[in-house]
Amino acid sequence: MNKKILEVTERIKKRSQETRAAYLKKIRQQESTAPYRQFLSCGNLAHGFAACSSEEKEKLANFESPNIAIVSAYNDMLSAHQPYFDYPQQIKNVAQSLGASAQFAGGVPAMCDGVTQGRAGMELSLFSRDNIAMSTAIALSHDMFDGAVFLGICDKIVPGLLIGALSFGHLPGVFIPAGPMSSGIPNKEKAKVRQQYAQGKVDSKKLLETESQSYHSAGTCTFYGTANSNQMLMEIMGLQLPGSSFEHPLGQLRKPLTAEAVKQLVKNLQQKNNAKLSQIVSVKTIVNGVIGLLATGGSTNHTIHLIAIARAAGIILTWQDMDDLSKVIPLLCRIYPNGEADVNQFHQAGGIRLIIQELLDNGLLHNDVYTLLGDKGLEQYCLKPELIPSQVIAQTQDTSGKTQIEKPVDNIQWKKASHSTQTSPTNTNIISNISQPFAAQGGLTLLKGNIGKAIIKISAVDEKHQQISAPAKVFQTQQALIDAFKANQLNQDFIAVIIFQGPKANGMPELHKLTPILGTLQDQGFKVALVTDGRMSGASGKVPAAIHLCPEAKDGGAISLIRDGDPLLLDCIQGKLELLVESEILSQRRPTTQQIKNNQQGMGRELFKVFRNQVSSAEQGATIFDLDLNNAGENQDASN
Repeated sequence: MNKKILEVTERIKKRSQETRAAYLKKIRQQESTAPYRQFLSCGNLAHGFAACSSEEKEKLANFESPNIAIVSAYNDMLSAHQPYFDYPQQIKNVAQSLGASAQFAGGVPAMCDGVTQGRAGMELSLFSRDNIAMSTAIALSHDMFDGAVFLGICDKIVPGLLIGALSFGHLPGVFIPAGPMSSGIPNKEKAKVRQQYAQGKVDSKKLLETESQSYHSAGTCTFYGTANSNQMLMEIMGLQLPGSSFEHPLGQLRKPLTAEAVKQLVKNLQQKNNAKLSQIVSVKTIVNGVIGLLATGGSTNHTIHLIAIARAAGIILTWQDMDDLSKVIPLLCRIYPNGEADVNQFHQAGGIRLIIQELLDNGLLHNDVYTLLGDKGLEQYCLKPELIPSQVIAQTQDTSGKTQIEKPVDNIQWKKASHSTQTSPTNTNIISNISQPFAAQGGLTLLKGNIGKAIIKISAVDEKHQQISAPAKVFQTQQALIDAFKANQLNQDFIAVIIFQGPKANGMPELHKLTPILGTLQDQGFKVALVTDGRMSGASGKVPAAIHLCPEAKDGGAISLIRDGDPLLLDCIQGKLELLVESEILSQRRPTTQQIKNNQQGMGRELFKVFRNQVSSAEQGATIFDLDLNNAGENQDASN
């Protein structure tokens, strides 16, 4: 293993010793060798299976077999989640065929950042993650279940499901993806039309036509933003099946992979093989997740989400840990916005399997981890799923007694690919190797300076744009910057400073509408960059953007001391973010007050006041949940 990875891993273990021990103690107190529903009263249990069939009631009443919870983020407004429509019935059918049962335990909210970008609803987006976590806990709170299936894909949904699931870490669980939509127009072409629209060169009809050619059917958006970074993480962290992340919703492997996930969960429940969520999500698993994010150039949103996920498992992860790992993890992928390929092309080139293989072969990934496949390590995730066609024809009867002929879902087997495809991508412009990486370091860097700490994604930023010194232009909303652009007030070198965009101010929305404008100015030859206490999209790209700045303006952070014309230095190479104003001058300034007050009301924002008042900093995961150090308990073994 790489020495720096071992060093960071041991540092996280030591830092997390009390909190991890407290978490594991809590989980042990919830564990039972008997079915959990056995402890329910007769009235409780009767309520729990009242709507079940007589056969299911008999199973549940006699505690004969495992009962699986289905927690789903299905809705048909999100293209990525629309395929989940019939998954519950698929899951139930497979479970019943194995002598188990499954119940739809609860739905969780699922919003689309692509729909809410630049709108008031975007200020609920980050908070929806913790809302989803609470909804997941409610779904699992009935003590009816021995394990759980989680159906979720997009931005805040997967982290929210996992945070909620970790409160039930005594249960085995599995995440099941639904896959990306077919490739539409190239992402680079879509970005070009967006910039043309920002410049007034095309109208909204042309823009809508272009967007509709990109986002055109059921499935995940095909660029490598937060949703697809989620899927990579669930796979490299061992929470979903190898090779399942990017299989198309209508692909021949999709239904068999879904069936296989349920089979594996039932197997884990029947064999009690220690594939519980609390064992899968360990310190090494979290480190592997960070490494996967860096090696693939994944979403900046996960510099927040991974910290919140880790904390839910009693693990204290920091931006410094991520930055240190980034220095030894090379960039092995070129997927839009870090390249021109989309996730379908990435998958066809070998996908996550090849990334895991390359990292393992070079000592850059922990292999000795639990996954939902048990204690076999991540080597299992270098295998490729293939179909075993079923020759059996099943006869079933519908409610009227009419016989129906149905061919069962084909089975899956995992095979080691041929030597040529096991270690080599089919397209070296998309996936590279350790000896010839696309960049020597990972795509994320921690910036530090006299205005705080910030994260920047540099995997898509050209080297000539990674160092910029320019005067500040300060705005309190992204709309104010857009208005200045339309008024031709930005035709110069500058660093845009967008303040009061942190979690305590307005829920930390993504500032995605700024991307076409700043990209246009950069293309025109101006040196431009962004500094903000808000977020950028998971698709943040070629313009240097120092984001998630802490402390935020609402907390009186130094970002609120910046004034128009102040010289700023943003240096990705040296990891610096500096306000080049003498300290004596700064000491005489008072923080800017928040002028925009209407973000506290409307579009449901008034309901989330408690979140804004309670939320932690972005550096601590921007979460409303406390990591309770006061109840850490006795110092128990936290070695995993």
